[in-house]
Amino acid sequence: MNKNLNPLNWTKKQQIIGGAVAIVLVGGITSGVVANANHKAEVRKIEQLKKDKVEKAKVRAEKAKQLEKSNEADSKKLLDIAEKTPTDKNIKLAEDSILKVKNAEVKKAFDNQIVGIKNRVKLENEAKTAVSNYQKDAMNNDKYKTAQQAISKLTSSYSKGLKDGLNKQLATSKKQADDATKAQQAKSVSDSKAKTADTNKQESGSTEATNDNGNNANVATDTQNTANNDVASSSNSYGGGSQNNYSQGNSNSGSYNQGNSGQGNSNSNSNTNTGGNGSNSNSNANTGGNGSSSNNNGSNNGGNTEQPSHTTKYVGWVSVDGVRTYSQTFNTIAEAQNYSASTANSSEVTELLLAGHSIRYGVEPVEV
Repeated sequence: MNKNLNPLNWTKKQQIIGGAVAIVLVGGITSGVVANANHKAEVRKIEQLKKDKVEKAKVRAEKAKQLEKSNEADSKKLLDIAEKTPTDKNIKLAEDSILKVKNAEVKKAFDNQIVGIKNRVKLENEAKTAVSNYQKDAMNNDKYKTAQQAISKLTSSYSKGLKDGLNKQLATSKKQADDATKAQQAKSVSDSKAKTADTNKQESGSTEATNDNGNNANVATDTQNTANNDVASSSNSYGGGSQNNYSQGNSNSGSYNQGNSGQGNSNSNSNTNTGGNGSNSNSNANTGGNGSSSNNNGSNNGGNTEQPSHTTKYVGWVSVDGVRTYSQTFNTIAEAQNYSASTANSSEVTELLLAGHSIRYGVEPVEV
């Protein structure tokens, strides 16, 4: 071993230099160690930041996922409410909630459901209007068919209650219209029979009056002829120039004259009968000589006064717990049906119905 390499053989100067070099060497080594440690720490820090970033991204994704589920749940809940109670407000709330949904497929499904609700509401309103129009004009068969078709379009399960109610209203109004039609037809037949019977009665009375007049005229004629013969015979017995008078019936007079130039008979008979429904007059003239006779039968005038026929009107009514609380009389069935339907649907009657009272309404004909 070289003695120069042994620090014990170094001179003082060499030892100083050697110490300095050693210090430098030790410091360099130490600095390297420190730098290496710092580098490792920096690497660990960067790795931790990356891990934190990934973790935060996972947290954000989870939160977004939870938020999406919450928005979808809210939309579904509001859509269910809109299905059951499709008011403008409920539909608007459901539409606004759908805007928050990010999932394209779910959003599309919800949008289609909103469209379905709106279409159903449109059909329900059309059915309500058609039934209301028919109730106001229940004798119109075209409006009845229109209402039937509108109700048949209510295929949604959510429309079942409304559909059943509208069908019931339609059936009630149809029955009322049919009953009113039958009543009118029956009344027409009854009026026709009554008119025919009255005509026959008048014709029968006229025939009887004519026969009575003829009989009276024949009796008066026979009586007058008898009187004329009696007068003529009496005059011949007492001689010329005498005059005799003879009275018969209600108003009857006769006369006979004989002069020097010849013999003749003159007889005048008048019969008047007044009473009942007509008047009858009869006159008979018999002029002497060959005994010619003339008979005139007068007129018969009279008539029967026909009693006025009944008029049918219609009463629209609404009952509460079996008691008719609202009613009004109209000239036409349409007016009566409109009154009963509108009264039954009024807010006042609706409140009574919601309070648990039994509500019924209808129309019936009355003779005035």
